[in-house]
Amino acid sequence: MPPVSGDLATTIQQAWAGFLELVSRVVSPDWGALIALIPLLIAPVVALYVLAMLGRWTVFWLLKPRPKVRHVEGARAMERDADGRLAPPIGAPFSLRTGLVYPFGTVRTDDGEDVTVICPMCRVKRLAQISSCGNCGLVLNVRRGIEVARPAGPPPGGAAIA
Repeated sequence: MPPVSGDLATTIQQAWAGFLELVSRVVSPDWGALIALIPLLIAPVVALYVLAMLGRWTVFWLLKPRPKVRHVEGARAMERDADGRLAPPIGAPFSLRTGLVYPFGTVRTDDGEDVTVICPMCRVKRLAQISSCGNCGLVLNVRRGIEVARPAGPPPGGAAIA
């Protein structure tokens, strides 16, 4: 505020000019200087966001559930139904004589017997040597089978989800 002189009109005029100068700095700032500051305001926000996302992905990667997979290599015993009879699998080669289920791609047992397959689409039984179903035309061409090992009961310390 300028020093007060003896003339009241000049003093009011100087005070008004000082007020208008102050208001003009707020209303119309130096936009070039303010725009130059925008990257300094945005860069820390973006950096914090990227760090938070990397942290969340790292925690997810460390804690994600991983399936236990074991590859089926050889023949395995065929499952039985509630009455104790053999229950042939659908889509896998099997032999009722030996009671074994063979890996995918097997067409004969070790002693030369032809194995059979039940079509997964129409449930018609056919020889495993024939690649397509004669009833529905489905081509069953599985290269390698995997079996996911699941626990036999509920997790320890808690009940299974119903």
